[in-house]
Amino acid sequence: MSGNVVNTALQAVPLSERKLGFSDHFALWGSLGVGLLVIQAGTFLVPGLGAAAAFAAIVLGTLIGTALLVWVGWLGAQSGVSSAGLIWPALGRHAAVLPVGANVLQLLGWAIFEIVVIRDGLSGIAKQTWGWDKPAVFTVLVGLLLLGLLCLSMVGIVRQFIRRAGLALMLAALGWLTVRFVGEVSQFGWDKFWARAGDGSMGFGAAVDLVIAMPISWLPLVADYTRFSRNGRSAVTGIGIGYALANIWCFALAILIAAVHPGSDMVATILLGASGALALGLLLVDEVDNGYGDLYSAAVSSHSLLPRVPVGSFGPLLAVVATVLALLLPIQNYQNFLYLLGSVFVPLFGVVIAHHGTSPRLPAADTPAIVWPGTLAWIAGIAVYQIVSRVYPSVGASLPSLLAAFALYYALAAIRVRRTAAA
Repeated sequence: MSGNVVNTALQAVPLSERKLGFSDHFALWGSLGVGLLVIQAGTFLVPGLGAAAAFAAIVLGTLIGTALLVWVGWLGAQSGVSSAGLIWPALGRHAAVLPVGANVLQLLGWAIFEIVVIRDGLSGIAKQTWGWDKPAVFTVLVGLLLLGLLCLSMVGIVRQFIRRAGLALMLAALGWLTVRFVGEVSQFGWDKFWARAGDGSMGFGAAVDLVIAMPISWLPLVADYTRFSRNGRSAVTGIGIGYALANIWCFALAILIAAVHPGSDMVATILLGASGALALGLLLVDEVDNGYGDLYSAAVSSHSLLPRVPVGSFGPLLAVVATVLALLLPIQNYQNFLYLLGSVFVPLFGVVIAHHGTSPRLPAADTPAIVWPGTLAWIAGIAVYQIVSRVYPSVGASLPSLLAAFALYYALAAIRVRRTAAA
């Protein structure tokens, strides 16, 4: 911070502005836990695993991933600072620039994915209903919708739209899809469904890792929302219950879909059924908040790097950038880059959790340029992630890299404390 410029991302939200309670967090994170991308990811679990093993991986992975999400959410609620504000003291004010900048790129990329998913869904509905296929038009419309939302108050959107309408739309869409595909599996035969063995193309550890990846992907964002929580308990219970239920529901639904429609396109499969266009439309409305969440947090992280530009100005600007890139980029080729960026944040939050514990430390003007225990542990965690993912892909790299970064931070911090005491 310099002069009269206030970096609101690194300052605690005033108590008077902390208005989100349990129902707000439950609705927000239940809604963020639902999406076509989540259901699509769930279909990857089979045929590698049998149904019983897949369901076990879903429950275990969700519990582990949601516990980490809740922990970081608690830190945001207790401190009142953003995700960037939690990274700052753990790595140092200069070292933190790299992961926060990478987070902006990652969130912009996922926002592009969300725009493409919503666009393709709307194009599918329009083509089936009216024979009209104009993806560029729908891309612009989705971008304009996100731009408009980013001009509004985040707290207001959560309390007025997501809690009052978004949650109901999500439940209606998932309920309809569940009834439909439970019926299709019943015709297929539940005995055959449970008896089908996996082909071994995916190990149980890798399956758990895939499920964990969904809640972990929200770690760089969660504190941006929980900092507006009235208290830590409402944030923890709202996230824990809302996100866990949504993640398990979506993955379980994906297993049912994959059993009766293996290898099929998700949008086309949903549109096949009676009232499929209506169910898909409700799901796409719920998908909008995922794109909004990505862009809002990207704006907060951008403001933490360039505090002269307010969060409210960054949001609409990023919405325009994401829309233009969704029109121009071959998004399929961009996916591997996004996953590479994602591998940066699993060990990063191993360091953040180790640094803060359960009592967050606020960013301070005298924070060192580089906090060496945190920076070295983060780099080592990235290395562990890359090695495990290449050498032992069946194990899953998320937990090993997070635990390695967590343990190394503690070891290096203890060494520094001993040296300081000896000096």
